[in-house]
Amino acid sequence: MEHSGVGDLVRSAAAGDRQAWERLVDRFSGLLWSILAAYRLSNADAADVLQTTWLRLLENLERLRDPERVGAWLATTARREAQRALAQSGRVLPTDDEWRLEPDTTTVPTPEEVVVRSERDHLLWRAFARLPERCQRLLRVIAFEDRPDYASLSVQLGMPLGGLGPTRRRCLDKLRDRLSHDPEWSDR
Repeated sequence: MEHSGVGDLVRSAAAGDRQAWERLVDRFSGLLWSILAAYRLSNADAADVLQTTWLRLLENLERLRDPERVGAWLATTARREAQRALAQSGRVLPTDDEWRLEPDTTTVPTPEEVVVRSERDHLLWRAFARLPERCQRLLRVIAFEDRPDYASLSVQLGMPLGGLGPTRRRCLDKLRDRLSHDPEWSDR
């Protein structure tokens, strides 16, 4: 989707188009999760920050000065909300590597990098959506859970425990294959 498409989605969502809103969420959720990963929040806290970020967009949707740059707006808002969540939590995470607990502010992506990453993520999620449901379920659990319970995952998917790794590899190969045949992906 071109940049004007993003602006059109924002304007449609502001006008109450639920599908446009869902497309924005689909398009930018991967970007937001990747930003939040740098803050080392728990899954629950990261999910709260993500939800708050989307709420902030909903509250400001009609006031965005440049709807084409909604990705940059979301990235900035997610960072601010993550910092606020860390400040409010007051929790201490014991580690020898204290520098890892602080977000790396020296490598804040430019708006252009945010847009490029967002478009790449959009293509990735589009290819992911074309995978068989079983692959989608397996890859989601493995990618997004801190410590997936492989025994219950084996039961849920109806697969032997020893088959999860090879199946994951085949699913990732299918995803790579879909991406390698996508002309938009190969232009990157």
